[in-house]
Amino acid sequence: MYGDEKKSLIAVQTATFIALIAVGSWISIPLGPVPFTLQTLFVILAGTVMKRYAILPAALYMVLGAINLPVFHNGLAGIGVLLGPSGGYIIGFILAAAIVGLAYEKNTRISKITGIIAGTAVIYLTGILWLAYSTGMTLFGAFLVGVVPFVIGDILKGISAYIIADRIS
Repeated sequence: MYGDEKKSLIAVQTATFIALIAVGSWISIPLGPVPFTLQTLFVILAGTVMKRYAILPAALYMVLGAINLPVFHNGLAGIGVLLGPSGGYIIGFILAAAIVGLAYEKNTRISKITGIIAGTAVIYLTGILWLAYSTGMTLFGAFLVGVVPFVIGDILKGISAYIIADRIS
């Protein structure tokens, strides 16, 4: 990477966002099988800052947790977390980061807002599908437990990510 400023910047941003997502996982409020954390704020923010490369910190965060580094909520680690009730949300981080990142490459206000909304929706979708499957809940039950309590907080996180990204750029 010596001499290639773009690759160096991507490497630094990747490490920074992995750390931020991990720190965001420690800020956790238990709300049933899925806790409220700040992970999604940093996943969405990674997309706003890193564009298409935001997939890197999201994917590496998941890999680091899967290989037993305590980066998941409340210091949990291992493949068991990904196979547990909240695993679908973590897997959704990868798709969400890609969606937000690609939307931010368009550089229009509507595409940015749509990207944040779509990224959050993908996290919800993968989360409730896996929550329903892993716990035996109905999809409606998984929606009530895995989406409804988080909507207001995620709206605030989306607005925060938009404002922070606007200030950064």
